[in-house]
Amino acid sequence: MILSNNSHLLLHTFFLAGIPGLTAAHIWISLPFCFMFVLSLTGNAILLSLIWTEHRLHQPMFLFLAMLSFVDLVLSLSTLPKMLAIFWFSATAISSYACLSQMFVIHAFSAMESGVLVAMALDRFVAICNPLHYATILTPEVVAKIGGLVALRGVGLTIFFPSLAHRLSYCGSHTIAYTYCEHMAVVKLACGATTMDSLYALAVAIFLGVGDVAFIAYSYGQIVKTVMHFPSPEARGKAGSTCTAHVCVILFFYGPGFLSVVMQRFGPSTASAAKVILANLYLLFPPALDPIVYGVKTKQIRECLFTIIRSKKIEPT
Repeated sequence: MILSNNSHLLLHTFFLAGIPGLTAAHIWISLPFCFMFVLSLTGNAILLSLIWTEHRLHQPMFLFLAMLSFVDLVLSLSTLPKMLAIFWFSATAISSYACLSQMFVIHAFSAMESGVLVAMALDRFVAICNPLHYATILTPEVVAKIGGLVALRGVGLTIFFPSLAHRLSYCGSHTIAYTYCEHMAVVKLACGATTMDSLYALAVAIFLGVGDVAFIAYSYGQIVKTVMHFPSPEARGKAGSTCTAHVCVILFFYGPGFLSVVMQRFGPSTASAAKVILANLYLLFPPALDPIVYGVKTKQIRECLFTIIRSKKIEPT
């Protein structure tokens, strides 16, 4: 430990406890975690490769999907390797700077994921409610600007998390009862006043959770109103099917995220196994399941995959 200029005691090392009460079962728990990690790496890498190489997928919907896959890959790589090291090797130690870096990446890219979901809702809104102007509204330049805005917003909203946590004094327990450095889990270890940290984190959570969900809900409300005026059931079904994958991804992301935030804020101060597992699912489910959902539900992606598979089969040896 070192003594800072303002007499705050800073840590060189934190310890990640894993899942409280289930330490003996860490090896077994690691199996589904490892499986989801492989799914995330494989699925998102395939999606990014397809969208990069197939010119017919160079459309706003798939460019936003590429952004989502990139964000999911970063979230997986920033959390899963350390989780598996805890489960397999009991490698619980993490330096304070590595912990703060992981904290920033997790929260910044989670905010970016929420922003990408908002952008995808906008894409579906324009495609269904204003199809004649879709190509002129969502031009490649506009899509690039939206992507840049999503990234800047994610970084801007969360960049103060590590600096606020760094200024605190940690004179009590050094053990984070989680498998990664979640902001409030670290802040709760501090022995000084943490009101500023708690209020800022709550403001960010409300802005992202309420603001983004409200925009998505409004977009889909307008989509439903438009679809209900379509003349035929076939047209309504086709329009609805284009939104199914996005709705599933929204539920995967915001469902566990909402429950995790509620348990962090209003649950017991001691971390239970259920709380930690839910916090893990918030980071594991979307990256692992998003590529599967889009691969199954999106016709263009399936066609590109089948075309590549067939071409590989008929190549001369």
